[in-house]
Amino acid sequence: QVQLVESGGGLVQAGGSLRLSCAASGRTFSSYAMGWFRQAPGTEREFVSAISWTNSTDYADSVKGRFTISRDNAKNTVYLQMNSLKPEDTAVYYCAADLEVAGQKVHEYAYWGQGTQVTVSS
Repeated sequence: QVQLVESGGGLVQAGGSLRLSCAASGRTFSSYAMGWFRQAPGTEREFVSAISWTNSTDYADSVKGRFTISRDNAKNTVYLQMNSLKPEDTAVYYCAADLEVAGQKVHEYAYWGQGTQVTVSS
């Protein structure tokens, strides 16, 4: 069982930056694939980025070159550095974890955080 708590969301102007953090409970964090997803009002939850337990990374095309995912296993934390933010990045951002591969599908992750709101003003 893994519990996830996101932080770092907020209001930022277009072109600005935010860093999201996701703190995980449990002793086996390093074995988990971690993902970030987001959901805007009236839309389905969508994949943003993922990092495997071997530190392989994956990104949605919409955030490539602007977002960077990383993990610190000593702190049981995964990060999402978001630069050059756009109004269309506005959403609730969710952290997810699973022992399998770092996939792009919501159903591939067993554990989810409560989400943190990111709002980008134009």
